[in-house]
Amino acid sequence: MKLKTRCQLEYYSTQETPLILLLQLFRGLPYVIIEETLTIEPAILIRRYVDTYGNSCLRLITPIGKLVISTSAIVQAEEYIAVDIDAKFTLIQDLPDEAIVYLLPSRFCESDKLNSLAFSIIQNIFNSGYQMVAAICQWVNRNIKYEHNTSTSITSALDTLSSQHGVCRDLSHLAIALCRSINIPARFVVGYLYLLRPMDLHAWFEVYLDGKWYTFDATQLTLTGGRVVLAYGRDAADVAIATYFGNIQLQNMEVSVEKIA
Repeated sequence: MKLKTRCQLEYYSTQETPLILLLQLFRGLPYVIIEETLTIEPAILIRRYVDTYGNSCLRLITPIGKLVISTSAIVQAEEYIAVDIDAKFTLIQDLPDEAIVYLLPSRFCESDKLNSLAFSIIQNIFNSGYQMVAAICQWVNRNIKYEHNTSTSITSALDTLSSQHGVCRDLSHLAIALCRSINIPARFVVGYLYLLRPMDLHAWFEVYLDGKWYTFDATQLTLTGGRVVLAYGRDAADVAIATYFGNIQLQNMEVSVEKIA
């Protein structure tokens, strides 16, 4: 399917402030980026770089006053998510080097404290790594209520498990931590999702099995396509859309995803 994505951020700053943005689409994935635009008002100097995880980052210094940043893209996205219920667990010694970091505990994914719970969820699954992850995903979906305004930017996987509610970010953190606790590499994804309601940027996760990465979404019992990736990381700390170092306020944010002919 062909999608048009758009994100607009409006900031107000009382001083010149260093700002790092993750607003450009991730390169090197199966979908095709037909066009991508970025506008900043007022016009200021920006510098681009690629971070440790391969994300396209923008560095700039905000002027005093109002700053409007707009991005849009047209993408030929995958309509369906690849599923392989027979995909096998990959032994640690056979993992590629770049997957190892996604086995480790991270700030919001305390995988070293969830081993017992993870094994209780997958106790009757022996052969398929994919089915193990699917069971974890279903458990999170059924036991954690997807509810807005119930968590904060510092809520971790253990916090979500305790409170039993959260947003997409929180459900993904818990599912990732459970996967890592049974030695399945899992990485956090932020991006756009077609037909998401209410529309916003969305978080899901991917796991490494049988030589490739597979998409999972703990907010859905049936995976839907129409996903466009902005960034990957160990957890939400690595993929903040905006990271700033000073006195700046987000005044408005608009996100849209449209299907086009």
